[in-house]
Amino acid sequence: MRGPLICLLLSFTLSAALCAAAIPLLRKLRAGQNILSYVKEHRDKGGTPTMGGLAFILAAVLAALLLCGFGDKPFRVALAVGLGYLLVGFLDDMLKMRRHDNLGLRPYQKTLFQLAVAIIASIYCCLEGLTVLTLPYTKISFDIGWGMLPLGVFVFVATVNSVNLTDGLDGLAGSVCAFFFLTLGILILLQGGTASSSLCFCLVGALAGYLIFNTSRASVFMGDTGSLSLGGFAASIALFSGNALIIPIAGAAFVLSSITVILQVIYYKKTGKRIFRMAPIHHHFQQKGYSEAKITYTYAILTAVLGATLLLPFA
Repeated sequence: MRGPLICLLLSFTLSAALCAAAIPLLRKLRAGQNILSYVKEHRDKGGTPTMGGLAFILAAVLAALLLCGFGDKPFRVALAVGLGYLLVGFLDDMLKMRRHDNLGLRPYQKTLFQLAVAIIASIYCCLEGLTVLTLPYTKISFDIGWGMLPLGVFVFVATVNSVNLTDGLDGLAGSVCAFFFLTLGILILLQGGTASSSLCFCLVGALAGYLIFNTSRASVFMGDTGSLSLGGFAASIALFSGNALIIPIAGAAFVLSSITVILQVIYYKKTGKRIFRMAPIHHHFQQKGYSEAKITYTYAILTAVLGATLLLPFA
């Protein structure tokens, strides 16, 4: 395990360099984002290069491997999970690019993959004894044994899809994820520190490098390549470190995205009317006239503040 500052600096440098190199290459390959017709505010974003997640995720992984080697087993499994989701997201983005639409992989294909990874990772937790949960705002831990199997499956599916839904505005998912991983990395460090904390800091640095090119107006999008991978890393690191219960707090923005979509769908099916102008709710705020920058800033600050509260027991 290396110091947080070294992780941040190395991954930031690698990410900024890879993103800068990837943007003209993605443009040459015509890997542009197809914009949904009903998102009127994003019409001028059509053709913006996507799959930028490939650059910053690889930067984070490379930095983590250079600084930590192959680390411990949870570290290696988290890397495998994150990269597995990256490959699925990459395939999804490639299909969208070739078809010039937003269909990509079929929903059942994504669901099957997510369930398969969730079940395997959760069984791994049970077999390796990674079944301890720490209560947020306390230092109290308890072992749930094979109860980790259903909990792990839920955490993976919920987190991956929620991060994916949050990726809807310039800089939104990137900034929220950066503060989420910063909180998780510090928390693991305060709990004793493992290679997984270094991986968190490498993800923070890589996201910071990516955000140079993704803040409004974005020069590149992360695509499902980035959002699915980030969700996989978030779920696996939190579960393997015993910090799964902090996800709804440090990841409140992710929860908000999912809940507003669920409520919108249920209410619309029952009444034919909508609760929000558009879901997830960050699109509702945008249609109410708030700028992307203001919404993103608010989400990021909220995530940072909630994350900071989780560190209070160690103050």
